[in-house]
Amino acid sequence: MISGNQNKPATSYPEVVKIQAWWRGTLVRRTLLHAALRALIIQSWWRQMQAKLLEKRRWMALEAFIQKEWAAVKLQSWVRMWRIHRRYCCLLNAARIIQAYWRCHSCASQGFIKGHYRVTANQLHLELEILLGSEPCIVTECIPLPIKQ
Repeated sequence: MISGNQNKPATSYPEVVKIQAWWRGTLVRRTLLHAALRALIIQSWWRQMQAKLLEKRRWMALEAFIQKEWAAVKLQSWVRMWRIHRRYCCLLNAARIIQAYWRCHSCASQGFIKGHYRVTANQLHLELEILLGSEPCIVTECIPLPIKQ
């Protein structure tokens, strides 16, 4: 029989004590399993958030690097373009001075000069034919332009 004190387990029924211990163990294991599953879910979510954050940081660093590299390349190309343009203007001015000088020049022997020039990507081709008497003098010159390859 069950004694009047409710806090003390009845030792006269060992089967009841075993069933209660088993049931309490089952409840504790179930609670621990649920807590472990919740902890795993939270950890998995946290790892996903950390991975997304790391990927976002990587993309931001890559975009910053690309922007700096693009700016450096653009600046270098502008400087090269400016230097080539300046060199071209100098050569064009020199050709105009030579043309103006020879157009105004009167040869004592009634000779004449004819010729042409052509500017390519990296050279100035100059071809002059000078007639000052019996034999013509042909001058052909290729002047390289300083262009970085």
